Amino acid sequence: MSRTASKAPGAPAAPGSGLVSGDPNRWKALAFIALAQLMVVLDATIVNIALPSAQQDLGISDGNRQWVVTAYALAFGGLLLFGGRIADLWGRKRAFVTGLAGFAFASALGGAAANEAMMFGARALQGVFGALLAPAALSLLAVMFTDAKERAKAFGIYGAIAGGGGAVGLILGGFLTEYLDWRWTFFVNIPFAIVAALGAYFVIREPEGGRNRNPLDIPGVLLSTLGLVSLVYGFTRAESEGWSDSVTIGMFVASGVLLLAFVLVEAKVKSPLLPLRVITERNRGGVYLSLGLAIIAMFGLFLFLTYYLQVVKGYSPVKTGFAFLPMIAGMITGSTQIGTRLMTRVAPRLLMGPGFLVAALGMLLLTQLEIGSSYATLLLPAMVLLGLGMGTAFMPAMSLATLGVQPRDAGVASAMVNTSQQVGGAIGTALLNTIAASATTSYIKDHIASAGSRPQQQLVQLEGMVHGYTSAIWFAVGILVAASAIAVTLINAGRPNMGTVTGSGQGAEDEVPVPVVAH
Repeated sequence: MSRTASKAPGAPAAPGSGLVSGDPNRWKALAFIALAQLMVVLDATIVNIALPSAQQDLGISDGNRQWVVTAYALAFGGLLLFGGRIADLWGRKRAFVTGLAGFAFASALGGAAANEAMMFGARALQGVFGALLAPAALSLLAVMFTDAKERAKAFGIYGAIAGGGGAVGLILGGFLTEYLDWRWTFFVNIPFAIVAALGAYFVIREPEGGRNRNPLDIPGVLLSTLGLVSLVYGFTRAESEGWSDSVTIGMFVASGVLLLAFVLVEAKVKSPLLPLRVITERNRGGVYLSLGLAIIAMFGLFLFLTYYLQVVKGYSPVKTGFAFLPMIAGMITGSTQIGTRLMTRVAPRLLMGPGFLVAALGMLLLTQLEIGSSYATLLLPAMVLLGLGMGTAFMPAMSLATLGVQPRDAGVASAMVNTSQQVGGAIGTALLNTIAASATTSYIKDHIASAGSRPQQQLVQLEGMVHGYTSAIWFAVGILVAASAIAVTLINAGRPNMGTVTGSGQGAEDEVPVPVVAH
């Protein structure tokens, strides 16, 4: 029996054992880890509220505005695996603090942006440091909480932040944009980062000897990053140039070739960036795939609803932020109450599958959006259902990310769950924005001729915008149904037992716990 398995949950670690499972500061550490995760996740959407103001101030075109969101998500998602590997090399705590410092610096650049190029560069730099920070945070969390009940609570909090943090960003962005300036949606990250970094430095401990000093898989880093960049740029270009454009098609082909080459390289190199055994195990593969699809649906929706409420309904930034409050409440309830309470009683697929279906039902209501739709009778119930469904599904997904993983792969398994989220966000923003823009253009072209006066033409343009949103939301409904089907089909793990187990191997990563499951 390993040292970790033989020690009673919550008991203090023996001196020099390298264990933190009984660290009395683990709940304090969770507060700082959660704060850092909240900063990273809400930053993916906090600028959505400020985007109309920033777009006008910096002269960003409609075709390029999505890069404010996509540049962040793409850099984050493309480099997460590399960030997880760097954390193994440097040490998780050092990577965590370094990531926080870099994220704060990039946020300062974004707040001081003088043009669109500086804005896009700052967002990409935020993504780079976020890719170092996020896997280190999740790995630290997995190491510190080994008891099944404590783990359920810790991952419930983490899952609520991962699911609801984006919606919190919309509220915070509304306040900052209306009462200060859109630039404060960037500057606000600086105090977050300072507090989290200081707390981590003084509170967090990690096992000794936990570094993985194998050579870096540079070809894997280059191939995976370039493949993902090509994929998202293909979706982005399709919006302005069309799906039959030669460069658009070329980007998709290049992406397929690069990602296939990445898989082949990972199968052969001695120290792969992503060991294929991590994603070929059906439970982890099911989590990564279903979670990525769900995020594709959610990220596009955030963008559409923000513009619908501000441009079509005329809401202020603060009112728009508060309009998302029911979704946040639903996510927190679904994750910390439904998910946490049922996680140790039912199989994860019985939470994830129905959770995604409930979210799909909420999304289905939003396909009925019209210019004059009532918030109370349509948007409110849709947001509650979306929040409850996604929160319930997110919580077990976060915990399953390291299910049954070999100890030496724990870091990269933690990075993969973030990768599926961020790549899904980048693809979702580009794909659904492309579908919406195409449908809007087609609608206006077909109806503008019958609009004689200027007010009628403006009405047609607003109707075209809403038509574009609902067309894209129909796709989002289908994506969530597919995510539910994948979760139910692929994930076959039983409910966790009240204990932990570790594998054997070398280095302190052997101390990383994984849930014991009953099959």
